[in-house]
Amino acid sequence: MYIGGYIRRAVCCLFVVTMVPINRAAVVNIKSKGAVGDGKTDDGPAILNAWKEACEGASPSSVLIPPGTYMSLSIVLSGPCKGPIEIQATGATIKAPPELAKFKTDSWIQIQSVDRFTMNGGTFDGQGQQIWHSTKCHDSQLTCQLPVNLRLSHVKNSLLKDFTSANSKHFHIALWRCDGSNFVNVTINAPGNSTNTDGIHIARLNGLNITNSNIKTGDDCISFGDGSKNVRIEQVTCGPGHGISIGSLGKYPNEEPVQGIWIKNCTISGTNNGVRIKTWPASHPGVASDIHFEDILMNKVGNPILIDQEYCPHYTCKKGAPSKVKISNVSFRKIRGTSTTKVAMKLACSAEAPCDNVEVADINLKFHGPAGGGGGPTKSECSNIKPKVVGENIPQVCLGGTS
Repeated sequence: MYIGGYIRRAVCCLFVVTMVPINRAAVVNIKSKGAVGDGKTDDGPAILNAWKEACEGASPSSVLIPPGTYMSLSIVLSGPCKGPIEIQATGATIKAPPELAKFKTDSWIQIQSVDRFTMNGGTFDGQGQQIWHSTKCHDSQLTCQLPVNLRLSHVKNSLLKDFTSANSKHFHIALWRCDGSNFVNVTINAPGNSTNTDGIHIARLNGLNITNSNIKTGDDCISFGDGSKNVRIEQVTCGPGHGISIGSLGKYPNEEPVQGIWIKNCTISGTNNGVRIKTWPASHPGVASDIHFEDILMNKVGNPILIDQEYCPHYTCKKGAPSKVKISNVSFRKIRGTSTTKVAMKLACSAEAPCDNVEVADINLKFHGPAGGGGGPTKSECSNIKPKVVGENIPQVCLGGTS
């Protein structure tokens, strides 16, 4: 009697177990959606269809771009998805068409409204060579609408690793409202004479880590727009390019504060600038605070340390009217190497909103002229600032006036 009861219960339990669905991850190969992979045919629809299936499928899901060369026109990969989603592109090269006329938007590949997104591998080649030297596209008004290689908007808790962005027509990577993001082992590659090709542009996000990455481009390696908060950059190599820049800030009304930026253990080589904070003169009010540069090697860099509250490119502003962006709680520590300009440290703050609580500690920057060799000591210049000086510093730090 008891044996029969045990058997009935066992059969019942087995039946219940077999009725529980097994949740397997969805892996969608773009080849199954018609991708050709000859580098000429537009495989954008295949990538988009694979994304839609993975996004709506079992969680976690993945879009597989197998090794090969693909061409794609502009695509928008949108969420929300049912769960975490990944693009796996190791060994794949995706190319944009070189012709600007084939772009109707300001993005080549746009990813938006996704939580827990991962991108692993791949080379994304924007083929921007014929655009960089166009006078029409790079005048002071930027009269062309230029596509960003990879634009992420509202992509949160993400990991992007082991991929390359090359030859973008405009910025390589633009991040907007992408909280809790991580970039690891990223390569950005464009020649020094490419125009407006910022490596990674950051704006209005809270929480970002960029580590172990190599950025070569024709503009800022990393640039910070308003609303950048709690960002850590470590072990990044920058150059050629324009260095690592906070700003420019204050151009538009109601900009959000920039707060909590740590840039540490980086190497900057052959760039126009090193680490800088820049704001527009005659600006709208704004705030930039808790910004820290530490343990940075400068190798033949122009303007290695720079606060510029008179930033006015292309003569498009009222130079002479003070900036209203308040800069405070900033540190430059353990910055060493060579400067191609005599003024290795320039702290030009606003007469209306002088810089507060700026620390300069253990700086060692020697002059290396453009033609090579030495040429005398470096110097510093200051205005509207009384920096806190710690340790031994070369050049000697100016204390509020100009030296």
